[in-house]
Amino acid sequence: MSELKDLLESVQRGDTTVADALHQIKKAPFQDIGFAKVDLHRKALQGYPEVIYGAGKTETQMEGIITTMLQNRQERILITRLNAEAASYLESKFELTYHSEARVGIVGSMPSPSGLGKIVVATGGTSDIPVAEEAALTAEIHGNEVVRLYDVGVAGIHRLFSHMDEIMDASVIIAIAGMEGALASVIGGMADCPVIAVPTGVGYGASFGGVSALLSMLNSCASGVSVVNIDNGFGAGYLAGMMNHMGKK
Repeated sequence: MSELKDLLESVQRGDTTVADALHQIKKAPFQDIGFAKVDLHRKALQGYPEVIYGAGKTETQMEGIITTMLQNRQERILITRLNAEAASYLESKFELTYHSEARVGIVGSMPSPSGLGKIVVATGGTSDIPVAEEAALTAEIHGNEVVRLYDVGVAGIHRLFSHMDEIMDASVIIAIAGMEGALASVIGGMADCPVIAVPTGVGYGASFGGVSALLSMLNSCASGVSVVNIDNGFGAGYLAGMMNHMGKK
């Protein structure tokens, strides 16, 4: 952090312009802690700080990464794909809140919403909720107001139609469904905002673990629908949050 302090003092003296300082900050190095290279300046580059992908990491590795982030003044930390055993260990070390359904851990408090509008997270069925919660929590930790519409799939499409006000008021919609993935096309044909489709692995044998829903969503005839990977609630929530903050630039 000494290099950053020198840079800020240079700006204060007038030796460096704000634009040049920002450019240098964006190029600033990560912190190498041996088993990981923690990116301390991702927020300057992308608007959001680094997120920890918990799957495949040991408890002590995650502890080291979190400690490094906190020492470098990261206010809140999102950990995705975090299992219950690792969460229990981390809860003994940090002020961590574990959301078991989404397999998400959060260090720090949620920020107040600062986006342009509301992000709607809609699911085809109850079985899609774990992916939806990953998306919703990701959006919320990045400063977005989220409206949850769960179990509004095409098998009983009147359930979706009863939420027309929420659909029409949304600035971004995340449509999450397995089976044949039709929800994204239906919502895409109704909404006047971007729709991010998330296929899930929910379904019988011919759904091929979400591939059928993925292909259906990729082939949607509704305009304004984009698609992320199977079960990628994090990717959808992150992208929706960026869209919901575009007017802030």
